[in-house]
Amino acid sequence: MFIILIIVLIVIILSSIRQINQYERGIKFTLGKFSKIMKPGWRIVLPIFQSYRKVDIRTKAVDVPEQDAITKDNVSVRINAVIYYKVFDASKAVLEVENFYFAVGQLAQTTMRNAVGSVSLDELLSERDKISTEICNIIDKATDPWGIKVENVELKDVSLPEEMKRVIARVAEAEREKQAVITKAKGEVEASENLAKAANLMSATPGAMHLRTLSTISDISSDQSNTIIFALPVEILKSFEGKSLSEGKVESIVKSINKKK
Repeated sequence: MFIILIIVLIVIILSSIRQINQYERGIKFTLGKFSKIMKPGWRIVLPIFQSYRKVDIRTKAVDVPEQDAITKDNVSVRINAVIYYKVFDASKAVLEVENFYFAVGQLAQTTMRNAVGSVSLDELLSERDKISTEICNIIDKATDPWGIKVENVELKDVSLPEEMKRVIARVAEAEREKQAVITKAKGEVEASENLAKAANLMSATPGAMHLRTLSTISDISSDQSNTIIFALPVEILKSFEGKSLSEGKVESIVKSINKKK
């Protein structure tokens, strides 16, 4: 009889052993009441009197399905996101909410629609990180009583209607044309300023205009189809410094220059 009792006790003890893995926590109930959180390892859970439930405390990624939302400026968009969260208090995740997986997903969908409705389309497209952070803070604050810590929220995609895509494309094209006109105008202003400086410098320097004229003639003389009419500058006559030039000599100088061309 004693041996049978020992065998029964051994069987009960062996059947009461439960294994809690390193990434899990066990919630033990005694006579239906929460008693303690079981750490990783082998733990005793007496049948009939006690029960337990495992909770995975690893970081979870929840893919929030696409949601239809309307922005602040009445533009219809479709958005989807992914949420990263983990359980920091296993007892609250079991006692305070029936199914925290489902609850977090539903809360994320509602928060996303509300957050998108409070911003304009331009803000949604240009400040996506800021909106993601705002959604993360709202969900994290709401899930604290459930023992859940929301680590990050990322907006994966923002889909626009085809009509709105064409409008945005036209706006972008108009903006590029505007920048091109502004850049061209700035270039013309800078060119005119540089030309004015060059004109002032050449007018103040003796012989500079003559040298510039000869340089220009040299540039265009490479094309044999061009006909060059060259006016003899006054500076050439002044360069002789008082030497008398008869009309015949002046004509001979002009002829010699034309022959060289």
